[in-house]
Amino acid sequence: MSATEPLCRLIGIDPYKLSKEEYLILEAELFYSVCEELKEIFRIQHKEYFRLTKYTVEMESIMLEQNFLRFVINDILSTKEYTIEGIAYYVDTHTDVVSEVILGHNLNPSAILLHRTIGLHRSVRGDLYKTIMQKIIEKYLIAA
Repeated sequence: MSATEPLCRLIGIDPYKLSKEEYLILEAELFYSVCEELKEIFRIQHKEYFRLTKYTVEMESIMLEQNFLRFVINDILSTKEYTIEGIAYYVDTHTDVVSEVILGHNLNPSAILLHRTIGLHRSVRGDLYKTIMQKIIEKYLIAA
């Protein structure tokens, strides 16, 4: 069972009634929504930095977008459950790739690296993702 199936049920969608194309669109929408919620969490975490640098909301958004994976990886590291080497192993890439993202040298990582890292982040920060999913579900229920 994919991670999307339980979420579908929570928002009242039977995933088996969706075509493959509809299911992929739903997965993409959920992934996008999770990433947007994570960016807002990171925006709050860096609120003081943005205030000190006098960033506009647009500048904040650009910085969050460019450093998104970096923030996710640093959040994984902050749990002390994984090292850089462990993250690299989990996402099936070289340690240098993860280090480049952390150092800000790679602001355009591959989609597969992003996807796998989000999967790892979800496993170490389960409670955070439950909160995010509740928020997304509430948005969908209100919109319906």
